[in-house]
Amino acid sequence: MNARDDRLAISRVYEASWKSAYRGIMPQAYLDGIPEDRWAGNLDDPGWHTLVMLEGERIIGTSTYCASRFKDMPDYGEIVSIYLLPEYFGRGYGRPLLKAGMDGLRHLSYADIFLWVLEDNVRARRFYERCGFAADGGWLTVDLGGKELREVRYTRHLEP
Repeated sequence: MNARDDRLAISRVYEASWKSAYRGIMPQAYLDGIPEDRWAGNLDDPGWHTLVMLEGERIIGTSTYCASRFKDMPDYGEIVSIYLLPEYFGRGYGRPLLKAGMDGLRHLSYADIFLWVLEDNVRARRFYERCGFAADGGWLTVDLGGKELREVRYTRHLEP
C-alpha cells in the first residue's frame, strides 16, 4: 500500500464506523453522503498522532490522540477518535486501540486525558466507562446534517 492508499483505508474505517455506529443518531442522509476520503486530510494535522490496527495487512481500526484542542483543558491530553470497521465491533479490539492511545499520551507526559462522545451513543459511553473514564459534566453541541447533537466529555487520570 502507498501513503495515499493508507490514508484512504484509514478514512474508510471512519466512514464505515460512522455509518454503523451513528445509525439512528445522526441523520441518515448525512451518513449516506459521507465521501470515502472525508477524513484523509485530517491525518496531516500537526501534533496529531494517528495509530492503526492491522489484521494481516488490512487496516481494521484507527485512533488519534493529541494535546488538548480546548482552551479550558490546557494540561490534558485528548483522545480525538477511536474507530473500528463494524465487523470488529464488540470483539475486544477497542481496548488495545484505546490503550495504545493512552500510552502515547502518557509518553507525551500527560497525567490526565479526556475525550468526547455523543450523548446518544450508549454503546461507546459504556465502553469508555468500563475503561475507567467518567463523564465530568462538560458538554458541547455540534450540528451534523442539520441535527444538533450533544457530546459529553469523559476524563480519566493516567497512572504513571
